[in-house]
Amino acid sequence: MGRTKPSWLKVKMPGGERYNRIQARARTLRLHTVCEEARCPNIGECWSSGTATFMVMGGTCTRGCRFCAVDTSRRPAPLDPDEPHNVAQAIAEMGLDYVVVTSVDRDDVADGGAGHFAACIREIRAASPSTMVEVLIPDFQGKVADLARVVTQAPDVIAHNVECVERLTSGVRDPRAGYQQSLDVLAAIKQLDPARPTKSSLMVGVGETEDELVQAMKDLRAVGCDFLTIGQYLQPTAKHLPVERFVHPDEFARYEQLGLDLGFLYVASGPLVRSSYKAGEFFIRQHLQQQRAALPDAAAEVRFGDIAGSLEIRS
Repeated sequence: MGRTKPSWLKVKMPGGERYNRIQARARTLRLHTVCEEARCPNIGECWSSGTATFMVMGGTCTRGCRFCAVDTSRRPAPLDPDEPHNVAQAIAEMGLDYVVVTSVDRDDVADGGAGHFAACIREIRAASPSTMVEVLIPDFQGKVADLARVVTQAPDVIAHNVECVERLTSGVRDPRAGYQQSLDVLAAIKQLDPARPTKSSLMVGVGETEDELVQAMKDLRAVGCDFLTIGQYLQPTAKHLPVERFVHPDEFARYEQLGLDLGFLYVASGPLVRSSYKAGEFFIRQHLQQQRAALPDAAAEVRFGDIAGSLEIRS
């Protein structure tokens, strides 16, 4: 925490009527947002413009990644069966046209919470049929059968983060997470539904080299990842992973071009970019709208039973 932040990382204190309304509604419905739990620096900008990322399955994670500010415990509180309905109700009341639903890791739950995610998507679809839904999912311990419970609900975008370059994974993420396992999750999504857009995120400033970052981009493209975000790691508390360096905006601009050159459909790269930062960004929304217009509903359905035999199912 001792490093002085450069000018490009300074943000205004959150506030305003819409910010306060979103915060109050989340409290009333006992909802968690990653914006608050992860101490996101963009909370003021996003909430004031009506964008929020909902964090389901409680506010306590069963894993302990060194970069993350979310509380951890081996035995969090049980899942709230009313949460999918409450999340959908909040989204409908706020009139959002693009939402992100993410979660903590719940290794204590039999399916890792995949069924809970699926219920959230169904409830949102029922309450807000025109709302685009992005989910940022955990790895479900690499179990494809659990992953399929989410994929078959056909969210508009499925995101899963590799977080950092391969060499640094063991020192940044919980031992139960893995670089290759995360790549396998993204690959399995495309096997289950080749047309489903996928997304991932990388942190920089934790000790990576540019060559390693480019290799991570190549690895993501090799498993068909469509969208990428790259942002500066910020140390949430003194007990968390220290920042190795603050990456200059010009360097982020170069990373963006490198990603586009590698074939990503869209790259958001900047000091304050986060995996769900400005989730309704015009390009992604336009891309999804074009897909919806081009495909009839029946063609967009996922039939897991027809293709499960070609996948490795981990139990």
